[in-house]
Amino acid sequence: MMRSTPLFAMTAMAALSCITSADAADKLKVVATTNDLAAVARAVGGDAVEVTTLARPTEDPHFVDAKPSFIRIVNQADVLIEGGASLEAGWLPPILDSARNARISPGSPGRVVAAEGIPLRDVPAQLDRSMGDVHPQGNPHYWLDPENGKSIAREIADKLSQLRPNDSGYFDQRTKDFSARIDAAEKRWLSMMAPYKGTKVVTYHRSFPNFAERFGLDVIGYVEPRPGIPPTPQHTLDLMTEMKRQNVKLVLVEPYFDLKTPNAIGRDTGAQVLVMPPSVGGVKETSDYLKLFDYDINLLIEALKKAGAGTR
Repeated sequence: MMRSTPLFAMTAMAALSCITSADAADKLKVVATTNDLAAVARAVGGDAVEVTTLARPTEDPHFVDAKPSFIRIVNQADVLIEGGASLEAGWLPPILDSARNARISPGSPGRVVAAEGIPLRDVPAQLDRSMGDVHPQGNPHYWLDPENGKSIAREIADKLSQLRPNDSGYFDQRTKDFSARIDAAEKRWLSMMAPYKGTKVVTYHRSFPNFAERFGLDVIGYVEPRPGIPPTPQHTLDLMTEMKRQNVKLVLVEPYFDLKTPNAIGRDTGAQVLVMPPSVGGVKETSDYLKLFDYDINLLIEALKKAGAGTR
């Protein structure tokens, strides 16, 4: 037997539905290319934004599987936040061409290029992608320095305020709160990493130089000969020789790379291979920007202790 819903309950439900729909319609539709940018956008935009991410946090942001659904998502966006510095150069441009969304055209308040205003590392003297290098404008993995996270937040807040001037105070306060939380956490992170300052490591891709510089690690080499180029036998042999010479006992690997070569390097050199997520949401414990650093630093310290670093 079906139970009838009281009229007042139906009326209340309908009213709530209308309010929810109105609130949702009033939110700025923000599309971020990566989950890291999305996390900062949520921290800044709060209840005034509805944030969608294109790349999965377990994907290499250089080589994203661009789905047809991305075109519709981008077409409906009020704001697009991209990393810039060629991070998405291999997959975002055709989506933008197909989406035909004037609200997010270059130079408009709806287009946020997070790299603008951030001093990039490893900027080449000459732009050249002839050898497949996916970092032709410098290192685009700058979000792994929490100081740059504050810069990203300010850039996003500025653009959101241009679109919603009446909410500018709200965005400004949330940005200040976000930056204050980073400042407090960074003191703790730096203190935790201090005993390991100067420890030499190798990474697979050039994802971690900003992280390493901020927290005192010395990256002496990479499994890839150039960003985006698979390791060759000769490069791997040269890298292992250098690791033995400098007594490197830790190899950091992003979770989307094959572990075959890093594991071979580990066996030959005695180094530990540590899979460490560079993106928010890469593992369930990294659900926001600050939690990414909490997780990675704790994971890293455990590995450094196991490798005997910081005990001298």
